[in-house]
This record gives sequence, C-alpha cells and structure tokens, in this order.
Amino acid sequence: MWRNWAGNVMARPARIVAPSSTQELAEVVRRATAEGLKVKAVGTGHSFTTAAATDGLLIRPHRMAGVRGLDREAGTVTVAAGTSLRQLNETLSAHGLSLANMGDIMEQTVAGATSTGTHGTGRDSASIAAQIKGLELVTADGSVLRCSAEENPEIFAAARIGLGALGVVSEITFGVEPEFLLSAREEPMPFDRVMADFEELVAENEHFEFYWFPHTGNCNTKRNNRSTGPAAPVGRVSGWVDDELLSNGIFQVACSVGRAVPATIPGIAKISSRALSARTYTDIPYKVFTSPRRVRFLEMEYAVPREAAVTVLRELKATVERSGLRVSFPVEVRTAPADDIPLSTASGRETAYIAVHLYRGTPHRAYFTAAEQIMIAHGGRPHWGKLHSRDAAYLAGVYPRFGEFAAVRDRLDPDRLFTNDYLRRVLGD
Repeated sequence: MWRNWAGNVMARPARIVAPSSTQELAEVVRRATAEGLKVKAVGTGHSFTTAAATDGLLIRPHRMAGVRGLDREAGTVTVAAGTSLRQLNETLSAHGLSLANMGDIMEQTVAGATSTGTHGTGRDSASIAAQIKGLELVTADGSVLRCSAEENPEIFAAARIGLGALGVVSEITFGVEPEFLLSAREEPMPFDRVMADFEELVAENEHFEFYWFPHTGNCNTKRNNRSTGPAAPVGRVSGWVDDELLSNGIFQVACSVGRAVPATIPGIAKISSRALSARTYTDIPYKVFTSPRRVRFLEMEYAVPREAAVTVLRELKATVERSGLRVSFPVEVRTAPADDIPLSTASGRETAYIAVHLYRGTPHRAYFTAAEQIMIAHGGRPHWGKLHSRDAAYLAGVYPRFGEFAAVRDRLDPDRLFTNDYLRRVLGD
C-alpha cells in the first residue's frame, strides 16, 4: 500500500522498485514494458491528486538522490530526480548559490515538484520548472534522452512540466545564481485594503503573497525583496513561537476543535487572524521562502489571469459569507509572471494563484466545488497536483499549447505505458 502525504490517496501497486541509477531505471522501464505493467514514478506524495497512483509498477526515487554536477561558471547545478528540495537548497547554500525562487515547502523531490508545476510567488521569477536548463528522461522503450533548449528542444519544452506522462525524469539541471539575501516583511492588513492595493503591492515587491482568513476581513501579508544586508534572521525563540507554536501547534488544535464543532470556526478564525503580529527579518532565500507545514490538509488551487484576481477573491468571500460554509483554513494568494512551458499554469499569461484548503478529515466537497465554479468562470487552470474536477476537454480550452504537449506524448508514449486514471481524465487517451 502506498499513501500520499495528506492521506486522501492510496494505491496498491503490483510491485515497487527503487533504482539507484539512470541505467537501472531504464532497465526497470524496459522490463515493465515486457511484462505489460503500467509505470508511475512517485516522489514524497505531496500531491493531493492521484497523479502518481498505479496498480502497476511504482518507482520510488529515493536512491537516486544527490548532486551530480555543479558548474559555477555556467550557473547550473545537476541533481538526481529523487533529490529533495531541502537537500538541493542546503547544498547550494554550502557553495554560496541559490535558486531564484521556490515554493513554501522543501520536502518534495525535485522531479515531483517540477513535474506538477510547483511554484512560489514572484513578480519577475517564475516556478521551479521555469528554472530548469536541462533534464534527462527515460522513455517508454527504455531510451535515455538528454533534453535542453539545444538538444531535443521540443521535448524539453513539454517535459519541464510533464505530469509523468512523457517518461520518468532521472536528472534535472537547474539554473542557479550567487546566493543573495531577502528581507521579509510580514504584517496584518485588512482584506479591503489588500484588494484595493493588490496591483500596487505586486508591482512594488519582488515576491508578494497573502493569506485571507474566511469569516473575517483580515489578511496576513508577506513581502520579500532582495537586500544588501546585513542578515537579521528570525530569533530562535520568536521564530519558534510564530512558526511552530502558533502556525502549527495551536493551529492544529484550533482545526481539530473546528472539525468537531463547526459552529466554532468563525470565532476561531477571528482569533487566528489576529494571532500573528508584524515582523521583519533578513536571511538567505530558502529560509525566507519556506516554512514548516505540519498541519495536514486538503487543497485545491487555481491559476487565474492576474487581472481577475480581485474579482475572484471578492466573489469567493461573498460565497463563503452567504453559504453557511465553515472554513477553518486561510485562502492563500500568490502571483507569477507568464512563462513558455506548455502545461504550466502560468503558460502565456500573467497569473494569480488562489488556493483553498480544509483540515484533513473535514468534508471539503461543497467548499471546493463552490470555489472551483468561481475559478472556471474566469478561465482558471487547476494546479496539476491539487484537487480539481476538470477534464481534458476543459483543459484543452484554457491551455493554448495543450495540443503541442499531446503531440509530444503521442510520439514518446504511443502505447500509454505511463498512463493512469488521472492522466486519462486530464490529458485524454
């Protein structure tokens, strides 16, 4: 039995393997083809969808981890697919290097994070996949393809966010830069002010994001901008209080109470939205971008055109207020510039990400369905690794380059060795 991080997905694969090299991985794929087994690779299970579920052969990448090459002059680092974002960032920092941007957790593998389009927030810098300079892909016939803008460029374009549909990624080369400092400014702000100033807040900050607490008019904002220093990290005690005691420990208790007695949720939300006070600190990037996430939840996230963000959020707030829904988790809002990856949620358009969450074990369907209807009315694109109900017919309409990805898939995996129920739904067969 395999389960994902949130516990909402499980699978019983016929066999689980953990190759330790690209050569072993290629042999595993060839053998599965001969045996008629479907093949899926899985990272640390941080996707909420069934993207990695299979009853065939499940490939675990934890033995394919670590740095395979670092070229300071070229500004690149090459890592095996099973390397965690934590290991990547700590290794880069030890060499005085950094990614330009990343999401808010480090537990994912590099292949899992990029294949599903994991992203942070940024005015100018995009998702983790947009920072890929090259990759190695094991395809359905066991071939090993090197892909970059110069080598197999049409495959490279698609495979940066490939959903596991084109093959098994065995190695990724990222563009990196000299390590820098980020100054973070976190502070509460009224919902109406954030809505009124949203475009200004995005334009004036390299990285802007905020959380709105349903049942309240309160938000918590975070602005990250490069700094010349000096470093001024979060204090050990104050950091523990904010990031562990309040954001994880007490929040876990609050969510448990809310799940047991839903009527308490609005009151808890009002208290929670005022619990975190303003703070500023300056540190190396991954220590500013990321936070511990120990309270387990379910999540749905949509990417909408940035110009629609305020309208969508106002509609979502009105829906919660008139519906009788009880929402214990804040709504997270981030942005990204347009990129050139066919299945990127930011492909070809300036994007705002709106993510809704509920504590694990809480009935989520009514809230997520209501939120999803608002998102799709504005041409929303669902995050590939988070819950949604969209299918290939809808997705082909909101991704102008959907057909381009499908053509690469037909070329590399005509017999659908790498398919599963999720890919049949979102990509078609």
